[in-house]
Amino acid sequence: MRRADRLFEIIQVLRRASGPLTADRIATELETSKRTIYRDIDALVAQRVPIRGEAGVGYVPERGFDLPPLMLTTDEVEAVALGAQWVVAHADAGLARAALGVLAKVAAIVPEDLRPVIEDPAVGTPPPRHRDDDHVDVARLRMWCREGRKLAIGYVDETGAASERVIRPFMVGYVATVRVVMAWCELRQDFRVFRTDRLGTVAFLDERYPERSVTLRSRWLATRGEKRAVLPSSGQ
Repeated sequence: MRRADRLFEIIQVLRRASGPLTADRIATELETSKRTIYRDIDALVAQRVPIRGEAGVGYVPERGFDLPPLMLTTDEVEAVALGAQWVVAHADAGLARAALGVLAKVAAIVPEDLRPVIEDPAVGTPPPRHRDDDHVDVARLRMWCREGRKLAIGYVDETGAASERVIRPFMVGYVATVRVVMAWCELRQDFRVFRTDRLGTVAFLDERYPERSVTLRSRWLATRGEKRAVLPSSGQ
């Protein structure tokens, strides 16, 4: 790896980390020596890159530090292209338009030699499949998750049993060929995952639920970690 590339990668590694990283951990990730990392960090600091820390304790970039958007690697651009393709094929129309917009913006700012990675990508996703949830306004559902508003739904589970519920949605997910909404179910007083193709009716309520949606997401993820459960396919 060229030194210029390695300096850039050091900054990227530090930006991705949730806390201070030692030179040893950085060296392991970049497959180089700890001594080299010490020299490179000294060089970055000398170039006024705001990195705080010291040997043996760890290093962190100053809050607010960022790099120009042109500093993307081929793999990063390819990851964006692949992700955007998947969104166009599987997400709702609003997100699909947004994904195409992201691709256009990235294509406009990357160097000329990286544009073929977007315009003629070597990675791809399967074509979209027909969905049975066209009656659900998924874009509005995403908004209700962000704003922390309740939904009143009529739901039919995998056994054919129908129920009426008020739920607190906090995340829209994509599992294989179906869309799902993760929510706190007021009827069951627990987290449930509802397939959008099994939603018979959806009423978007103005009422906000008491928790923040990010709080519900964190609690749900913690519960999944404890149970080591696979996403269920119905909201029984």
